[in-house]
Amino acid sequence: MNNLNKNIVIGLILIAGIVSFIYGQFIIATVFFASAAIYSNIVTRVKINS
Repeated sequence: MNNLNKNIVIGLILIAGIVSFIYGQFIIATVFFASAAIYSNIVTRVKINS
């Protein structure tokens, strides 16, 4: 995956979290936000180490 694809995936997860939050599904929104944060952190660490 190149950087653009990784950024698109992170953005889509964040948008899904925002939509879930708006519809009142707070647990699902929390899972989306956490997964976006963790995935973003993994992508950043891989980019720094290589």
